[in-house]
Amino acid sequence: MTIATDFFDMSAAPMRVGTVRLKVRDLDSVSAYYQKVLGLGEIAKTDREATLGTGRTPLLVLKADPALAPGDRRQAGLFHTAFLMPTRADLAHWVGHIAESGIRIQGASDHIVSEAFYLADPEGNGIEVYADRPVAQWRGRDGKIQMTTEPLDIQDLLTAGSGAPWSGFPQAGSIGHVHLQVGDTAAADRFYRDVLGFDIAADYPGASFYGSGGYHHQLAGNAWNSRGAAQRPAGMTGLDSVELIVRDAATIDAIVARAESAGLEATKAPEGTTLRDPWGIAITLRT
Repeated sequence: MTIATDFFDMSAAPMRVGTVRLKVRDLDSVSAYYQKVLGLGEIAKTDREATLGTGRTPLLVLKADPALAPGDRRQAGLFHTAFLMPTRADLAHWVGHIAESGIRIQGASDHIVSEAFYLADPEGNGIEVYADRPVAQWRGRDGKIQMTTEPLDIQDLLTAGSGAPWSGFPQAGSIGHVHLQVGDTAAADRFYRDVLGFDIAADYPGASFYGSGGYHHQLAGNAWNSRGAAQRPAGMTGLDSVELIVRDAATIDAIVARAESAGLEATKAPEGTTLRDPWGIAITLRT
């Protein structure tokens, strides 16, 4: 990656988001939404679980239980899952798709580092769809990453969309980041920075943005709606777990050692090593 001119190469980051798992009440309606609105493909399906992604790469797993309580935005958990388009043109094609389909969005923002749109699935799980700007545009004269929230020039974005129409979520697309709701940002920093090893790439009042390898953030935590939240209730819809793809086993071993020093338990299973943050949010590490 050449910082001066290139777009960020997520595959080179020491840690990046793999698959996000959500607990839902109505599997068919939520799965249909992600397929229609985001263009994700169905990779696997049972009567209780659906795996969605691009090609054979899973991005989202929906686990159904009709007995779950509806989500509560005051609880710790998911703020949004952010789906990263490979290019600005891909984002423009998607905007054309949702406009033609009459899909309602909640907002659109220019964050300096990216251009982003916001919406929610039928059970209220937040979604961001975005495209990054070149890395050279992220940083101020002091070299620090600049992030803000300003109105997005949608008409200018649409000029990038000439050419092939929208044909589903791009093969090179990914989950670029996951933004969490937490009870306290200082406690979140002690877990995501001090234990997992992320840098605090930027911060807002009430929010920290955690980056790996120079990215603006693979994870974030805010207390805007959830300040003072306790442990996340188990029988509630919403976030089940976030998978992080880690560069090598030695990095996972170092994370586990820091976790144990902090009095945290690491659970090892075939799918990876799972830690829980101060609110019980599961983070699963695998190489």
